[in-house]
Amino acid sequence: MPYRRIKAITFDVGGTLIHPWPSVGHVYASAAFRHNERSLDASELNHRFIKAWRNRIDFDYSYEAWGRLVDATFTGLLTKPPSETFFPDLYRAFAKPENWRLYSDVIPTLEELASRGIPLAIVSNWDERLRPLLNALNLGGYFQSMLISCEIYFLKPSNVIFDHALRSLGVPAESVLHVGDSVSEDVSGARAAGFQAVLIDRLGTQEPGRITSLDDLVEMVTEH
Repeated sequence: MPYRRIKAITFDVGGTLIHPWPSVGHVYASAAFRHNERSLDASELNHRFIKAWRNRIDFDYSYEAWGRLVDATFTGLLTKPPSETFFPDLYRAFAKPENWRLYSDVIPTLEELASRGIPLAIVSNWDERLRPLLNALNLGGYFQSMLISCEIYFLKPSNVIFDHALRSLGVPAESVLHVGDSVSEDVSGARAAGFQAVLIDRLGTQEPGRITSLDDLVEMVTEH
């Protein structure tokens, strides 16, 4: 679809700017091992996490919600669920920058957009760990504002979190482009709020209307 002139860009975080390192399963397995649980296969835990994530219901990114999701991932593997043993340690692990990596296209794209004077903001469903994590990863300075669901008390795809972003940017909704990796939360949510939106598909399915790299954003801005 053609895009109108872009005056500001908002970004999702997980799967868009950063990803767990080496993977969710590796971090889970390491936490279990530190607490004297048996050695677990990271690949299996990755598959289990993906299944639990897809089956989540009323997930609000709270500490308790994460505890339930982690318990579901480890179902049948341990004598006691992680919520009764090592979950607090695991929760802290995902607040540490060493357990995350930036995608290689993130810094070059943010630098180029910043050099063009394009205001940038974060719009993310996350918990209280995100703001300090982004600062620790040296990303915080690129963004004029960070709209995080745990602080706004509304989750994407709600219009409320996008409306907060709009007020912080001070430009018309139709001139803001939102970038994220979820069709329902990012693309549908942003468009319902009057934003333009594009799905980033880092697995490269090459479906129309999607981008596979943030590098494409520079071209989209340049075209206008």
